[in-house]
Amino acid sequence: MRHWIRAAALVAVAALAACGGGGHRGIVGGTYTGGAVPAFGDTAPHVWKHGHPYNLPVHGVDVSRYQGDVDWHAARRAGVSFAFIKATEGGDHSDPNFRRYWAQTRAAGIPRGAYHFYYFCRGGAEQAAWFIANVPRERGALPPVLDLEWNHASRNCRHKPSAAEVQREVSAFISVITQYYGQRPIIYTTVDFYRDTNIRHLNADFWLRSVADHPRETYPGQRWTFWQYTGTGTAPGFRGNVDLNAFAGNRAQWNMWLGARMQR
Repeated sequence: MRHWIRAAALVAVAALAACGGGGHRGIVGGTYTGGAVPAFGDTAPHVWKHGHPYNLPVHGVDVSRYQGDVDWHAARRAGVSFAFIKATEGGDHSDPNFRRYWAQTRAAGIPRGAYHFYYFCRGGAEQAAWFIANVPRERGALPPVLDLEWNHASRNCRHKPSAAEVQREVSAFISVITQYYGQRPIIYTTVDFYRDTNIRHLNADFWLRSVADHPRETYPGQRWTFWQYTGTGTAPGFRGNVDLNAFAGNRAQWNMWLGARMQR
């Protein structure tokens, strides 16, 4: 795609994300109306007071080994438009299902990217090198994702770094990954991590976890590209619960974002 088209796409998506994807459209009493509603469900449904995720037309999943066997063709037919697949964690752990899901999603025609779960007892550059060792650089893949959240249940790393340390090491990770894959990583984060570390100033597309309200309420003023709206979702192709996510724009804007952000 020509550079001016790519730039226009990024501007369009950024403007849309700044207003939170237009989630107020058609909301009546916490329900949804209109839009392209996917064939998804939730084992612990939530009443959305400030914007229902189903009013956004482009939905996807994020997965790890815990999803087991997945029928990706059924998932795509049901409206799964993208998938983020766990690849690595820290500097020495890889998800045993990554390569299988990576091949299966490609065969099903689902745009997909790999994500890295950040570990606070190793440096950012070291973790980036581990990710690169496990995730192919592939034309058409989505940008890599850096998953940033506190892991209070960790058995071997209870380190909770300062905001300055987080920003320094994350910036090192981003630099290495951007140079190798040709795309800046997407940043996934949670409410408490976002609040504690002031990562809002990072130059990145943000993927925000917000399972109790619309991101505009949970992360006031933050631009976002993806919204993880439930961890107890259901979808055709999956045997149990799966995380569900929505893209901030409409179908045309999704296609523009893909054109600008897929690996080349």
